[in-house]
Amino acid sequence: MSDSRSEVEEHPALVEGRRVLRVESAAIAALVDKLDESFVIAVEMVAGTAGRTVTSGMGKSGIICRKLTATFASTGTPSLFLHPAEAIHGDLGMVTSGDVVILVSNSGETEEVVRLLEPLRRIGAKLIGISGNAASTLGKTCDVHLYAGIEKEACPMGLAPTASTTATLAICDALAMAVLTARGFREENFASLHPGGKLGKRFLKVRDLMHAGADVPIVQLDTTMRDVIYEMSKKGFGVTAVVSAGSRLEGVISDGDLRRLFERDDDVLRRNADSCMHRDPRTISPDELASAALQRMETAKITSLFVVDEDKAVTGIIHLHDLWGLELF
Repeated sequence: MSDSRSEVEEHPALVEGRRVLRVESAAIAALVDKLDESFVIAVEMVAGTAGRTVTSGMGKSGIICRKLTATFASTGTPSLFLHPAEAIHGDLGMVTSGDVVILVSNSGETEEVVRLLEPLRRIGAKLIGISGNAASTLGKTCDVHLYAGIEKEACPMGLAPTASTTATLAICDALAMAVLTARGFREENFASLHPGGKLGKRFLKVRDLMHAGADVPIVQLDTTMRDVIYEMSKKGFGVTAVVSAGSRLEGVISDGDLRRLFERDDDVLRRNADSCMHRDPRTISPDELASAALQRMETAKITSLFVVDEDKAVTGIIHLHDLWGLELF
């Protein structure tokens, strides 16, 4: 067993894989102390812009730019990717004077990227350059420059962009997260931009799922029990709200209440809702989380909650079926 394990540990693929990870992790670690005032300025520039944040880069730098754009967009910073080659053939029209443009080039001399500097200046956009060479054209021309240099690539031939792209990606992530923090972006904001994801479902509000208007079963205090039963059957929730003037909730009548009433009172149909309702029912606010509604129903072993406003007026109803399968926890 030990010989077999030793062979695996010494396998060329494993040795090479670990070497690459060490080189790339070292490249990122070396950048920690390189962050300076320029990073602060870049964060304030992006967080404070009234326009969009545009990213642009060629080749693998362009791929990193697309990732940065996606991260910005999903964390509340309007962003778009501008391909440098397409930009000089008309796509510069995407950029306005209120935008911040982030230009990425490892060398800082990528021809297609450098050619954008003058027209972007004319437009009036603010420029952030990210490269491994502060003395490059990109480093000297942009309003602010972020250093993403490395000592060596992880590629054994020193040719394929590896550690350099990893380092640049890390700088971009650091920038995006610092902007997120500066803008006070919260989980609720993230969820609103990801309505189809699990996090988005976790932050659904009761108002997003409740039934409202004519769908809500409601009767008045003096409604006859015959009409109460008709309302419950018509709306199909197995319960009805009993309200006074102004739709103020006074009580509820459920299917279970009806069964118990018929068991002990032969004259139930001669009575009105006020004399049969269950007073002080459990309710929920439309602004509470849907997960809170689910938890409240499961704890009380009920299937519906009436939604009321601050004056206790009924605004809707939410049923257990509305919450099943949403993965709220």
